[in-house]
Amino acid sequence: MTTDNRPQMIANCRLLIIHFSFSIVLLSSLIKLRYKLKKLNPDFYIRQNVLQIARELLGKILVTNVEKKLTSVRVVEVEAYVAITDKASHSYNGRRTNRNEHMYGKGGIAYVYICYGMHHLFNVVTNGKDVPDAVLIRAAEPLDGIETMLARTGKKAADHTLTKGPGNMSRALGLSKIHSGIKLNSKEIFLADDGYALPASAIGASKRIGIDGAGEDAALPYRFYIKGNKYVSGSPVK
Repeated sequence: MTTDNRPQMIANCRLLIIHFSFSIVLLSSLIKLRYKLKKLNPDFYIRQNVLQIARELLGKILVTNVEKKLTSVRVVEVEAYVAITDKASHSYNGRRTNRNEHMYGKGGIAYVYICYGMHHLFNVVTNGKDVPDAVLIRAAEPLDGIETMLARTGKKAADHTLTKGPGNMSRALGLSKIHSGIKLNSKEIFLADDGYALPASAIGASKRIGIDGAGEDAALPYRFYIKGNKYVSGSPVK
């Protein structure tokens, strides 16, 4: 070994140590997170009652591991969309396009679409194949990876707007259109139960937000939220 090679070898060793340390931290976070979480069983998603599933998603943990950055949130607000007959649904009257094709997959996958050309909205597909029920995750409470969420959203401080509203939530979690169709028990995205108990009295219901063009279906009480949670995206809508 020559003396001239030593500085380079020391630098390489330092880089290896940094990379190894980062991997250990990430792995430790994943182990810690998954140790107390139980991924939702695939059967959870293929049930026929999308309203029941929507309510039961409240309080569940949504975990993403996008670009090796771990983040997690607790779901606090959802909206249910019923297949075919719901005028507010992308599948109304059997509409089937490249945009909404993933809605027609077997329950337990993601359906992500772009709204207003900028917001990526994350939905949970439910029911059996070719029955396009879905649940929009409207808002969530940040748990793990808040610094990563701040960096993704460009916010300086973690206030109630960080994951309030479906666009903000997806941005904070690193979710985008490219994740549409991914299974919700994957390493990159999954939903889980941590034993959080939510009494029925803590759940509010109202009509959905921003669907006034859906005629009489705009009044259906298909929006569910955790009462009093500051991350819920809107006041109770009557």
